[in-house]
Amino acid sequence: MKVMAEHVCWDVAGRRIVDDVELECEPGTITGLLGPNGSGKTSLLHVLAGLRRPSEGRVLVDGDDLHRWSPRRRARVIGMLEQHASTGLELTVREVVELGRIPHRGRWPGRAGEGATAIERAMDIGQVADLADRRWQTLSGGERQRTQLARALAQEPAVLVLDEPTNHLDLGHQIDFLRTVRGLGLTTIAALHDLDLAAAFCDRLVVMDSGRVVAAGPVEEVLTADLVKQVYGVTAQVDRHRDADRLQVVWHA
Repeated sequence: MKVMAEHVCWDVAGRRIVDDVELECEPGTITGLLGPNGSGKTSLLHVLAGLRRPSEGRVLVDGDDLHRWSPRRRARVIGMLEQHASTGLELTVREVVELGRIPHRGRWPGRAGEGATAIERAMDIGQVADLADRRWQTLSGGERQRTQLARALAQEPAVLVLDEPTNHLDLGHQIDFLRTVRGLGLTTIAALHDLDLAAAFCDRLVVMDSGRVVAAGPVEEVLTADLVKQVYGVTAQVDRHRDADRLQVVWHA
């Protein structure tokens, strides 16, 4: 599904957090949302996922206004992975993943039929099948992140919204996580901090600063030394890696 934002703004307590954002995410592509802390990435993701209503503008999914949909319809189409997921309930990994079936059944999902198939598939993709009976509170940060990915995939969404999905993962699991997401073929919008990971796995980049989009387009057009200096205040060299077919960012102290 294609996701578009048209002149989206979002205000809180009289302060503009997201300011006149426009973007297009083509079906099956990964759009990386970049920018320093406080640039409005998470707020924009919440608007794009339908969790917050824009103060101005609109979000379109295949041409339909997302914020006119019912919550259940949104949850069937859009899966979101929050940056910090927590629960006080004594849930197992399987029970957390089962929550992803609620938009399809409207109640706590059972384990029979189609729902069970979707749950098992999601756990396999998220690589948490071996953790099925573990309690949420006993999981590491990385295990929780993979469990939340499985929960989102159990929704069988067409659009995946990820807020700093690699924050709690070591390098190997960061690469594996994004490779997994890449292989899903879903329209994906992911807020990322690591510029090298963004260069390796994203089709397009949208860079934010102070709530506004300062650059957007294909990775090689957007990710430049000038942009890194302008947005992050860091002197860097951006070149194509001599062995890998992607850009590499080398920063200088």
